Amino acid sequence: MDGRRSGTMRVRLQAIEDGRATARIDMLATEEPLEIRLKSGNRTQPVTVTMRTPGADFELAAGLLFAEGIVRHRGQLSRIEYCVECEGSAAQQYNIVTAVMAPGTVADIFVPGRTFGMTSACGLCGKERIDEIERRGIEPVRSALTVSHEVITQLPDRLRDAQGLFESTGGIHAAGLFDAAGNLLVLREDVGRHNAVDKVIGWAFLEERLPLSESMLMISGRGGFEIVQKAVAAGIPIVCAVSAPSSLAVDLARRFNQTLIGFLRGTRFNIYSSANRIELAPPEHSADSG
Repeated sequence: MDGRRSGTMRVRLQAIEDGRATARIDMLATEEPLEIRLKSGNRTQPVTVTMRTPGADFELAAGLLFAEGIVRHRGQLSRIEYCVECEGSAAQQYNIVTAVMAPGTVADIFVPGRTFGMTSACGLCGKERIDEIERRGIEPVRSALTVSHEVITQLPDRLRDAQGLFESTGGIHAAGLFDAAGNLLVLREDVGRHNAVDKVIGWAFLEERLPLSESMLMISGRGGFEIVQKAVAAGIPIVCAVSAPSSLAVDLARRFNQTLIGFLRGTRFNIYSSANRIELAPPEHSADSG
């Protein structure tokens, strides 16, 4: 069963006010390592280790493998499972997941000379990173989706209202997938923004809903390059963030025809690329114009 570990934990602390200490118990977001492995035939290959909040671990693994181009469609994966037979404590066994390739399929990671690393940016400039994505065969987002500005401004509150772990801990990120009317399709939380996005994309991958050409992604925090990269791979036409995007994220969104929105707060937001997907109010005219 996926998601056996708790996403929160209770800790004792001393709360200080005016120099006086009061003993309290608080809830914190759990943070533990997750090792993701890939198995093809009799060969098992470690892929990466990421720090995450337990829960939706199979979706996290599937989303990361897809976003990084290691698997390309649902039929390549037979199953995802915890390493319950691995050495170590019972707790540690649920910090290792293995994605098992379907018989007769081989991922690129098993090709001799091919390596994978989460820090593949080393030695590459921004343009080269974007070129690398094109070389993987990822194409510009194709979507006729349009969304009203009123729906866009509702997304942060709808995301926050659905964040159960944030309500308990106050210290966790979220990624939510919405339809054009602003209805929440799926939400995942994690201490890492990238992990939350991987969990959402992994959900869509396992449910065979890709590409997500009729959906919007709303994230807490900023819109960095890796998040935009994952969304482009999943075919998501609109990405919204409550904080700023990075320059490379904007470059990537523009190259791949993705609408990127930042500083989404209240009724205000900035559109950095492909503004044609957002239906805006008509411009105001002064009384003496015309």
